[in-house]
Amino acid sequence: MNRFSMKFAPLVGALAVALLATACSDPEAESSVRPADGAVAFDLTPEQSGRVHTDKVDAIAAGVPKVIRDRGTLVVTGSSGTAPPLRFYATDDKTTVGSEVDFASLVADVLGLKLVVQVSDWSQNFVRIDSGEVDAFISNVTVTEERKEKYDFATYRTDTVALEVPSDSSIDYKDRKSLAGKRIGVGSGTNQEQLLVKWSEQNRADGLPAIDIAYFQQTSDYYLALASHRLDGYIGPNPTAIYHVATAKQTKIVGTFSGAGEQLQGEIGVLTKKDNGLIGPIHQAIEHAIANGSYRKVIDRWGLDTEALPASRINPPGLPKKS
Repeated sequence: MNRFSMKFAPLVGALAVALLATACSDPEAESSVRPADGAVAFDLTPEQSGRVHTDKVDAIAAGVPKVIRDRGTLVVTGSSGTAPPLRFYATDDKTTVGSEVDFASLVADVLGLKLVVQVSDWSQNFVRIDSGEVDAFISNVTVTEERKEKYDFATYRTDTVALEVPSDSSIDYKDRKSLAGKRIGVGSGTNQEQLLVKWSEQNRADGLPAIDIAYFQQTSDYYLALASHRLDGYIGPNPTAIYHVATAKQTKIVGTFSGAGEQLQGEIGVLTKKDNGLIGPIHQAIEHAIANGSYRKVIDRWGLDTEALPASRINPPGLPKKS
């Protein structure tokens, strides 16, 4: 087992404890979540006054396809059914905010474009890219070998997923065999689902019970199922798991692992239609943001230190294709 394949709950415990919710008597309780040291608050409001910005870089902006330059906007789609800090609805229940929106904003700034944020169901985001209706899909999208056949990626975060279980769960997670016969929730069409299906097939090949894979419509539905013990566990993005554990105080993380499997550290990337000329400038924009420190400010703003990348890559090795 390599160093990316499994890290147990104690490694994320310190960060989880740091993300304690403010008390109900606090007037900011409905609009922010403050770490225990009080230094930074997660801004859940639609105004996002603390959003990080950076300057346009003419040399990079000049590489943007002419049709997008002339339009003057970068149209970005994504999902909003997750919990903070990734991509979620603000306290007005209609404005999409989060780290993924902030990363998109940085890219748009460097390219000299106005960011237009849109929302679609997970599978429809790919359809909208295919049709050219939107320019980029920025919403915790993992690089996979299958997706690389149709799309280009410029990476900006590592892909770490977590196994979240009820607080009183007795699951002692060691590897996939620990989940044999368990009812585990996962998002449909995600790389987490692909991993879980593979593990279930491997368990059956070893003579063990299959994993009972469960699907719901929204992340909040998975959390309700965990709280009521209708699920034994839920596999999803590590940052949202950490946030949920700290704020709901009904669950715990018993393991984290690479979203690309045991042999490869997965990466999250900006997704564009293949060979449309946009991924190069986006990659350069991310690299510029890393170099000038604005990328680190977004990482720090949303508590994503464990997800930070030292450099962006175009189309790196991804989650292998299904057998």
